[in-house]
Amino acid sequence: MMRTRLASVVFIALLLAGAILHLGIGARFIPPQSVAQAFLAFDPRNFDHNVIINLRLLRLLAALMTGAALGVAGVLLQAVIRNPLGEPHILGLNAGAALAVVLTSALGLTFPFGRPLIAAAGAGALFLLVLTLSSAGRTGLTPMKVTLCGVAISAFASSITAAVLILDEQTLLSMRTWLAGDVAGVSWATIQTAAWVAAAGLTLAIALAPSVNMLALGDRMAQGLGVSLLRTRLLCLLAIALLCGAAVSIAGPIGFIGLVVPQIIRRLVSTDLRVMVPLSACCGALVLLLADIAARALFAPHELATGVVTALVGAPVFILMATRMFK
Repeated sequence: MMRTRLASVVFIALLLAGAILHLGIGARFIPPQSVAQAFLAFDPRNFDHNVIINLRLLRLLAALMTGAALGVAGVLLQAVIRNPLGEPHILGLNAGAALAVVLTSALGLTFPFGRPLIAAAGAGALFLLVLTLSSAGRTGLTPMKVTLCGVAISAFASSITAAVLILDEQTLLSMRTWLAGDVAGVSWATIQTAAWVAAAGLTLAIALAPSVNMLALGDRMAQGLGVSLLRTRLLCLLAIALLCGAAVSIAGPIGFIGLVVPQIIRRLVSTDLRVMVPLSACCGALVLLLADIAARALFAPHELATGVVTALVGAPVFILMATRMFK
């Protein structure tokens, strides 16, 4: 309990410091004291205050929400399939979400709540296909089969997405930056709709945490303790799809946050899902915030896409974990 409280305080403090730094970075650097004043004593005549509140705050919220959603999705995904290599980007959820958004955009289709629910439906459908294919054969579902099927289906979905974009130049132009995985250029409307979807996924994840804890004891033991395996796994799939849909709708298919965050929380704090879920939201938000700071600062005044930075860090981590797991 003491470690959990300490971790919570540390993450909140780092998030606050990272947010102040993030708001200060840009074409014009704004010192931390001016950033704080913009919130504590906003002056509409102050140029720096207007830049922070009207321009940079939206990007900060997009980074925090996307990172938190992907962190929780990664924790829940690894727990459900019992695979430490489980990650939305690797197992096809992000590719499915991106494919659904690109297809509906190319066809001119619109739905209630727009992009977040479309992305969530695509993520859930593709991951369900990955699980179905992974369960085939004598050995049933294994970590190796899930990972390989996820990588293969993700590549297949990405190729269809690329084909649609090649055939529809207008969709390519409107989604080029989004497909690279970036929190720049997000609108308030997208943030507002995605917030409801992410909140629903997070609430469901918190509610399911005790049942998912019991799944770690084995299916027979969990059933003996009154856990409905099918219901729990389907609800987990729904929560993961909602979280991935919200994240992808905001920033596009950003990878490896859901891989790194669970490892950090599991090693430093706890393996209890009731603790991991809220802390993974804080840690995921912090990791993506730092990645976006790096994307803006490394080659200033030029900027990298946020997803490029997460891939540069996350890909070596995945390779290292895979070599240790399957040696």
